[in-house]
Amino acid sequence: MMDLPRKVEKIIGEERLLSPGDTVVVAVSGGPDSVALLHVLYRLSPSWRWRLVVAHVNHQFRIEESAKEAWLVERLAAEWGLSFELSVIDVPKYREESGMNAQAAAREKRYAFLSETAEKYDAGKIALGHHADDQAETVMMRILRGTGPSGLAGIPLRRNEKNTELVRPLLRIYKSELLEYCAQEGLPTVTDSSNELRKYFRNRIRLDVLPFLAKYNEQLPQSLNRLAEQMRAEDDFMEQETHRLAETLLERERGELRFSRKSLQGVPLALQRRLIKLILSYLASHLEYVDFVMIESIRTAVLREGASTFTLDLGREVRLIREYDRIRLLNADPHSHATGSFHYPLQELPVSLEIPEAGMRIRCEVFDLRTEQLPSDYPGDGKLAAFFDLGKLDLPLAFRNRLPGDRFRPMGVDGSKKVKDLFIDHKISYYVRDRIPLLVDGQQRILWIPGLRRSALAPIDASTSHVLQIRIIKGNLLPFE
Repeated sequence: MMDLPRKVEKIIGEERLLSPGDTVVVAVSGGPDSVALLHVLYRLSPSWRWRLVVAHVNHQFRIEESAKEAWLVERLAAEWGLSFELSVIDVPKYREESGMNAQAAAREKRYAFLSETAEKYDAGKIALGHHADDQAETVMMRILRGTGPSGLAGIPLRRNEKNTELVRPLLRIYKSELLEYCAQEGLPTVTDSSNELRKYFRNRIRLDVLPFLAKYNEQLPQSLNRLAEQMRAEDDFMEQETHRLAETLLERERGELRFSRKSLQGVPLALQRRLIKLILSYLASHLEYVDFVMIESIRTAVLREGASTFTLDLGREVRLIREYDRIRLLNADPHSHATGSFHYPLQELPVSLEIPEAGMRIRCEVFDLRTEQLPSDYPGDGKLAAFFDLGKLDLPLAFRNRLPGDRFRPMGVDGSKKVKDLFIDHKISYYVRDRIPLLVDGQQRILWIPGLRRSALAPIDASTSHVLQIRIIKGNLLPFE
C-alpha cells in the first residue's frame, strides 16, 4: 500500500512548508489533486495540530459541473469536520469586463478569494494542489515561449502573497501517485471536462507535446522537474547576488534610480541583465512588456561607446537618461507627453470607462433602492469602490488628473486638504501623481480618488432612492501602490 501522507510529510518537514499549529487554507477544486492534498493534510493534522479551512471557488464556466464540484467539496469538509468557504464568481462576465483571457481572469479572482479567506481565519499559509506533472508542463510551456533562467525554475514550492505564504506540498508528487491514492482511500473526485479542451495551451502541452516527446525520453517529466529544481537553486542565488549588487551600485531618489556606466561595465553579463530587470521592477507598475529584447536594448544603450548624452523612452512608463557616465532610469514625467493632461466625462450611466494613463478600467452603475439591494461590498473602504447618492450629485461627472490648487474633503474628516498634501502623506511618487484619476462633479469638486478614499460629498442616507456605484474593475495594482 502506498504511504503518500508519509511522503508528503517528509517534504513539508524538509522544506519547512508548514509548522505545528498553523492555520492552513486548503484550495480544493474537487479534482483528484486537491482532494488528495486535503485528505493527506487532514490525516496529518492531529500530529501537527493544524487547523484546516477548505476553500472552493465556483467559476461558473460549466454550470452543472461547477455546482457538482462545489457540492462535493462542501460535503467532504462537513464529513471531516472542517470549516468551509465558498465563493461563486461570474468569471465569464469578469473576463468580458476586464478583457483578460479566461484562465488569467479565473486565476486573479481565485487568488483574491484565497487571500480574503486566509485573512478571515488569520491563516498564515495557503496550500495549493500543484503537482510534479504540473511543474513539467509549466517548464515545457516556458521553453516553447522562449524563457530565461528564472522561467526554467518553474513553479516555486513556496511564494509570499501579501500577508500569507502559498505552499505546494505535492509539487514533487506525480499525478499517477495522486490518482492511486484517491482510489486506495476511496475518495470521491470530479473530472474537469475543460482539461480535455485543446484550445488551452497547457492542455495541448499535456495531451500532445509531452506524449510526443516522451517517445525520445520516457523520463521526460522527471527530467523537466530536475531542470526546474536545479534552476530554482541557481536563480535564487543569482537573485541574491543581484540585490547585493543593487545595494552597492544604485542610488535611489524619488522614483529614480541612478548608477555609473563605468561601474556596470565591470559586472558580469548575466548580472547586468538581471540588474536592469530589477530596476524596471522598481519603476514599472506592469512588467508584461519587459522582455529580453527590451532589457538588452537598455544594456547596449547604456554601455555603447561614443554617445555622451541622450534620452530614451522605454515603453509606457520608464525613461532612460544618459548624461556622460551617469545613467538615470525614472518614471516618465507625464508633463512631457500629450497624454499628461486628461479629462474623461461620464456622459451617460451606466458606463464602463478606460483610463489608459492610469492603466485602469472604471465601471459606473446605478441602483434603484426601491427595487434593488446594494452590492455586498457596500460601503467598503473607498479604495476600490465608492457609493454616492445620485440625487445629490452635480452632474455631469468626469475623471481628470489633478490641477494646481485642488482640494479634497475626505469622508469622516473635518475640513479639506490639498490633493498634493494627501499624495505626500500616502508617499505617492511625484512621477505618477499626474496619472492618478480624480472623479469630479459639475463644479469640479473632487468626489473620489481611486485607490485612496471617497469624499464627504453626496453621502447615502435614509432619503436616498438612487445610488451611484463607481468601482475599479481593472488595475487593482494601482500605479502608486
